[in-house]
Amino acid sequence: MFYTYVLRNKNNRMYTGFTYDLRKRFKEHNDKKSTYTKYTGPYELIYYESCLDENDARQREKYLKSGTGKRFLKSRLKRFLSRTG
Repeated sequence: MFYTYVLRNKNNRMYTGFTYDLRKRFKEHNDKKSTYTKYTGPYELIYYESCLDENDARQREKYLKSGTGKRFLKSRLKRFLSRTG
């Protein structure tokens, strides 16, 4: 399986990524072993999707990072985001 995921930090900033091992990658983010997120944690996993094909997951990551994809996430997580600030 391949995963596209969204993390959120304490400042409500979101990070979207791709991995083949979601648990390991999430731990790396919170253990400050990721270049892009090591100074802004801790993180919580707020959304993920799984794909059977690596290219599908990578394309989904690219989409979720786009303006349209960010709007999709805000709509998809509307209730969750309004509860948690």
